[in-house]
Amino acid sequence: MTVSEPTPSARKTELLEAAYAYALEHGLADLSLRPVAAAIGSSPRVLMFLFGNKDGLVKALLARARVDELAMIEPLRSSAKGLPEAVTHVWTWLAAEEHRPLLRLWAEAYARSLVEPDGPWAGFAESTVNDWLGVLATCQPEPERTTEQGLVLRTLTLATLRGALLDLLATGDVERVTAAVDLQAEVLGVARVDESQSGIISV
Repeated sequence: MTVSEPTPSARKTELLEAAYAYALEHGLADLSLRPVAAAIGSSPRVLMFLFGNKDGLVKALLARARVDELAMIEPLRSSAKGLPEAVTHVWTWLAAEEHRPLLRLWAEAYARSLVEPDGPWAGFAESTVNDWLGVLATCQPEPERTTEQGLVLRTLTLATLRGALLDLLATGDVERVTAAVDLQAEVLGVARVDESQSGIISV
């Protein structure tokens, strides 16, 4: 039997939200309990009591960021009709200026989980990939979704969005990157799975 996590107290939730807002503005790289506590009207002792230590707080913040990520992509399950439409829908959200703080935090956590696989970031990148591939699968027609090449197509979709996002965060060039994403959406629009041979063909 799986033991469920205890429901967090209202105070813990309040401080986590405040710490999350702080992390969105300042990032996670140099995060330490004392400045976070001072900024959110708490104390290092309280944060240690609630989250254990700095690593515990980082894990809680990454889980909180994942909630926002899932909230953004979950509607695709019922709204997007095919991978091209999913690309267009997601990129519109990713390219919006107001989402840059969250996306910078996501990129930082993704990179740190690759170079520090045993730290509080452990598993973040892999979980993110699996989250996205799972949702993108529901955007595909059933015959395409269940084939090996269907997995290749949604992997290509994810790679396009992730690469474009990193480019956008690095350069801020919305027009150029959006044009590239739109072109890839067109390519996905003419690619389909040949059910008889389980290969990708163009029509």
